[in-house]
Amino acid sequence: MAGRATTRGGGIGAILATGHRDFLVRNSGEQVKISSIEASAVALYFSASWCPPCRRFTPKFIEVYEALTSQDKSLEVVFVSRDRDEESFNAYFAKMPWLAVPFNDSKCLQRLISCYKVNGIPNVVILSRETGEINTKDGLKFISDYGIGVSPFTLERINELKEEEKAAKDNQTIHSILGTPTRDYLISSTGDRVPIFELQGKYVALLFMVRPIIEFTAVLTMIYEKLKEVGEKFEVVAVYFNNEKSVFNESFSSMPWLAIPHGDMMYDKLVRYFELRALPTLVLVGPDGKTLNNNIADVIEEHGLEAWEGFPFSAEKLEILDEKSKAKAASQTLESLLVKDDLNFVIGTDGEVPISELVGKTVILYFSAQWCPPCRDFLPTLVKEYNKIKEKNSDFEIIFISLDKDQSTYDEFFSHMPWLALPFGDERKELLMKKFKIRSIPSLIAISPSGHTLTKDAKSHLLAHGSDAFPFTKEKLQELEKNLDEEAKAWPEKLKHELHERHELVLMRSDTATYTCDGCQGLGSSWSYRCDRCDFVLEVCTGEGHEGRGH
Repeated sequence: MAGRATTRGGGIGAILATGHRDFLVRNSGEQVKISSIEASAVALYFSASWCPPCRRFTPKFIEVYEALTSQDKSLEVVFVSRDRDEESFNAYFAKMPWLAVPFNDSKCLQRLISCYKVNGIPNVVILSRETGEINTKDGLKFISDYGIGVSPFTLERINELKEEEKAAKDNQTIHSILGTPTRDYLISSTGDRVPIFELQGKYVALLFMVRPIIEFTAVLTMIYEKLKEVGEKFEVVAVYFNNEKSVFNESFSSMPWLAIPHGDMMYDKLVRYFELRALPTLVLVGPDGKTLNNNIADVIEEHGLEAWEGFPFSAEKLEILDEKSKAKAASQTLESLLVKDDLNFVIGTDGEVPISELVGKTVILYFSAQWCPPCRDFLPTLVKEYNKIKEKNSDFEIIFISLDKDQSTYDEFFSHMPWLALPFGDERKELLMKKFKIRSIPSLIAISPSGHTLTKDAKSHLLAHGSDAFPFTKEKLQELEKNLDEEAKAWPEKLKHELHERHELVLMRSDTATYTCDGCQGLGSSWSYRCDRCDFVLEVCTGEGHEGRGH
């Protein structure tokens, strides 16, 4: 969405200048006045030498940049480094023909990272030089897919390309997604070339992965062979990306299906085309070449070999599988979740605690890790709300399920928690992550006294309602949401705030995702004040002294 990224002045100068610095630098050390930039668009390139995807993208970006500079002045690039030291920055920047924010201006670097909410790299944000407006935050995608075809990088050109992409998806065929102008075949694990036209009229599952996911591919292999056995027109095409050829060869050699050749240009394009969010992803394409389902991996992970009974995974078939899931959920108990053979306990400060002592309590399964910044940020809030609940309710507990990478970081992080935990490296962790499809952390799953799942998003409810969210029943949460919605009616629909003076902030509600407040940098949920022209978001403070206004 187009929007200004700063409240200071206008144009690119207000975004890139800080204090007395009104220049950028070249890798020769030359200082270049920001005001001398003539290009109509400026791309902020967030990247780092330690990042493999960045190192792969940078040469491609340089090719596009040099082709553009030989034709017109439509784009200037400014490197915004995420390197950890100046030596790494200098070595990486030495290969780049464009400008950079000086590495020693850490405040500007952090401000840009925060302002554009850069959570991953490489990342390219394209701005209008004249106004500072965001033309697109998907510069990486457009440059990778279209190269100089994105020129002149205006909002109008970006929207034009989006319309073309929509039209392409509407007219999608199996060859348009799997083939290239120079390749009309796939390969088998024995090295044979299989013409893409042989897949026409079949259901085709595109399997996206970086390296083998042993358990998942084993189940998918059994489903594949079962469907072949009963005569279904079904094929799987592996889409490996970001891996070495040796990894590809070793992994694919034992697979019974097809693959796009290693290193093919379609890999990165398909990742962006299907907006990949998690691994594994299994995209299902119908006999007419149109996408039927963007990811049926969850179906296979949940139902195992039985998932083949849901083929071709239509709404009706999925409903049948869903009914089976509901039957299993109805029989769920705390012991069925947390007891496995001799592993029938969790640990606390005083040693082992039998799972049997937790039966009949409301229990939160807390998936987290010390290496995860959002987890560290959320922990103090969780400790505060835990203590408030425990003051009034003894029938409540939290179990920490660690995704830490070693015992020492696990011990250090757990030392700040007043609740229980699975031991580090406990095999029940993987089973629980698979059961609840944990894709990100922190994640909090609330389990009822009878052992049924109350909510898979207890985090959002705690952020919105604090300890009042207990006991996390559907009725309690609905009551709290209704009360909060009534309270919101008294809040101003729009307001100006000193942290974002240029634009008005609009009161909005999010029913799902949590967000990071640009005021306090804390996590928020439900209602917030947002700028509808950029990404600025401010938590609604309902506590004493805030009177329902953004803080």
